[in-house]
Amino acid sequence: MKEKTNLTMLCDFYELTMGNGYFQTGLGERICYFDVFFRSVPDRGGFAIAAGLAQVIEYIQKLRFDEEDIAYLRSKGCFAEPFLDYLRQFRFTGDIWAVPEGTPIFPGEPILIVRAPAIEAQFIETFLLLTLNHQSLIATKASRVVQAAEGGTVMEFGLRRAQGPDAGIYGARAAIIGGCKSTSNVYTGKLYSIPIAGTHAHSWVMSFPDEITAFRKYAEMFPTSCLLLVDTYDTLRSGVPHAIEVFRELRAQGHEPVGIRLDSGDLAYLSREARKTLDEAGFPKAIICASGDLDENLIRDLKLQGACIDTWGVGTKLITSEDCPSLGGVYK
Repeated sequence: MKEKTNLTMLCDFYELTMGNGYFQTGLGERICYFDVFFRSVPDRGGFAIAAGLAQVIEYIQKLRFDEEDIAYLRSKGCFAEPFLDYLRQFRFTGDIWAVPEGTPIFPGEPILIVRAPAIEAQFIETFLLLTLNHQSLIATKASRVVQAAEGGTVMEFGLRRAQGPDAGIYGARAAIIGGCKSTSNVYTGKLYSIPIAGTHAHSWVMSFPDEITAFRKYAEMFPTSCLLLVDTYDTLRSGVPHAIEVFRELRAQGHEPVGIRLDSGDLAYLSREARKTLDEAGFPKAIICASGDLDENLIRDLKLQGACIDTWGVGTKLITSEDCPSLGGVYK
């Protein structure tokens, strides 16, 4: 599925004023080379992960100024009419070299090189940077989280905390490039054929007279993908025991449960106790999923504490790259 929005005018004003200047001084067709690189690795890590190239390519293929764009620029009163006529036929004719998405990248080294006439090369600066900076930042954060999980599955759960729809959409895409196995973002899943994942919220449990009824209803509707959130009331005294009771009922019907999810509390202790209880009840293959303000540092700490967690749902701190808000890539 392809995005259909024309983002040609998504640029800084000075890209156009400089283009106008190049055009009027006869420099517009001079061939220029620009490098995209970054100066320091986010969060002082050893490397970053390249992402966003697909959106750059699509943007360049769609570069078109329509008559509404031309009229708007004319209204600014600072563009020569011959330059506006030139924009009507504007297309990118240059060449681009780039590292593939998912490639480890390092400070000071070009991750993308543009060779094009001056106006064209200058004009695409803003979109290249906003796209590569953002997606590479989130892919890098995801890579840190995945490394900390040491083989455990990481799911991207950050949509509701992303800084706007685009950050949620492209951030989820970048998280997959960084190593996450799935996203909770249905739109991104549809757009890019990415696996989607999710369970249920505490509000589901609270919508029924009691916890076990909520679990039974969920298992009834999703018998082959039953993963129950067990911390709404009391994780070890009611949540896990009720989940096991429903798991036994599922097994009697010929279905095996997926597992349980923990979203609060002492995740190391709760996961160890839940693992022991599940194993003793005959469900050693039921996974334990954890979520709740996780990042690579907390995941690493939990593993050092012997947490029995198989799958990690990571949201806010991944989709916002909370501890490092920008990549700082430049176009020179």
